[in-house]
Order: sequence, then structure tokens, then C-alpha cells
Amino acid sequence: MTEKPCIICVAITGSLPTKANNPAVPITIEEQIESTQEAFEAGATIAHCHVRNDDQTPTSDPEKFGRLLEGLRKHCPGMIVQLSTGGRSGAGRERGGMLPLKPDMASLSVGSNNFPTRVYENSPDLVDWLASEMLKYGVKPEIEAFDLSHIVQATRMQGDGRLKGPLYVQFVMGVKNAMPPDEPIFDFYIETLKRLAPDAQWCAAGIGPAQLLINEWSIAKGGHTRTGLEDNVRLDRDTLAPSNAALVQRAVDICAKYDRPVATWQQAREILNLPAQV
Repeated sequence: MTEKPCIICVAITGSLPTKANNPAVPITIEEQIESTQEAFEAGATIAHCHVRNDDQTPTSDPEKFGRLLEGLRKHCPGMIVQLSTGGRSGAGRERGGMLPLKPDMASLSVGSNNFPTRVYENSPDLVDWLASEMLKYGVKPEIEAFDLSHIVQATRMQGDGRLKGPLYVQFVMGVKNAMPPDEPIFDFYIETLKRLAPDAQWCAAGIGPAQLLINEWSIAKGGHTRTGLEDNVRLDRDTLAPSNAALVQRAVDICAKYDRPVATWQQAREILNLPAQV
């Protein structure tokens, strides 16, 4: 057990879940702002954000991201806003078109891997460009590590100046055809990151049924954690999650189980070396 505050990230929408999967999935900008505000009040201090078109398909439209960012800063003052540069929402440099908006953070995948039906391609040139744009605009990357090599690559990029430390690395487990939720591997991820980047912070995300398991591992082992309808639309096999806030509350309850205080937005910004929001 540890008294280190736990940062809870809520992944509110993602690129794939639709209203058909769960009516609680927020699609419009207004729905996303309302859902995030509820999750913020429940204890989440990072909002991981995607935006959608009117037909629910994903997009990297900077105008939509701008409206979402403005709304979240108004209704969730102090919350850390993290915009996605993920590959389902656009192609090539289109994926980083929102970085000039200067969000607090943005996701960054530093290598490729398999997804359920496609290759999630992150070429070295694109990774370097996204990293350079984040440096340019003062955006802190969250490294999305789908594989051990991604952890190693992120530490190399910090070492040669392409990434500014200290790193914030998220272990992602449970994606079909990628890394399964395996506790010995999870522990090795932690050990490897501590060895290669002792000042780094880490969190973890579990996809689908792995969400609850990964929440518990990360909280119990002293890391931070991610939850939300992007990754998992259910509370259990038979019950749809009624909201993002309900999934956040579940993570809050796990924090109480392990005597972990839930980080306030002020603590989260201090832990991640982010400036206090004006």
C-alpha cells in the first residue's frame, strides 16, 4: 500500500464505441462536456479526449477539438485536458492538427502494433514529427505503450532530447492481437521503466473486460490509472455502465480499498510537472 495520490484519467469517448453499444457514450461536444464534468466531480483529473462527426465516426478536426477544449476549461476548471493523436481519427500529420491549440497533454504512440483488424501504424518519421510538435507547443506527451519496445523507445527519445522528461507512460493491455492483461508482464513493465527512466510516472489502461483488473493492479502497485467508456462500456458482463462518472467512481472505490488518496487536480498537475491552470 502507498499514500501516493492516484491520478484517475477518464477516456470519455474514444473512436469506436457508439450509442448502439451504450447510450451513455457521449458523442456531441455538449454531451462530452457534460459527461466529463460529471467524471471530474467524481474524481477524474485527466480527460482523454477524441471528437466525432455527426454520424459518430471519428475525426481529428481541430475546430471540434477547439470547442471541446474551450468547454472543458470553462466547466472543469483545473482538469488536465489530453487530446488524442490516435490513428483511428486521421492519417499522417492530420493526427497532430490540434496540437497548436496547446492542450495540457496529448497521447503519443511511439511504435506500431497490431489491433483487432488492422495495423496501428506509427512510423518513425510521424512519431518524430508529433513529438517535435508537442515540444514546440509545450504539450506534455502521454506515451501509450502497447508493447515493451514502446517503453524502451520512449526512454531513448527522452535521452536524445526528442521528448522532454520526466516521462508519463501508460501501459495499455487487453487490445486483441496486442499485449494481454498479464500480471508478470505488467510488473516487468514497471521494473523496466523504473530502470530506464527512474523519474518517470506511469499509469495503466485495460481494454474491455481487462479494465477493472488493470485498475486494481495499477492502484495497488502505486501507479495511476485510466477508466472510461472509450475502453469499456460495461460495469460487468450483464450491466452497461450508466456513465463515465460511474466508472470513475469504481476506480475511486479501489483507491479506498488500497488506502490511496485520489489526486486532486492541483496534485495531478504537480505530479506531472504541469503549470497550474489560470
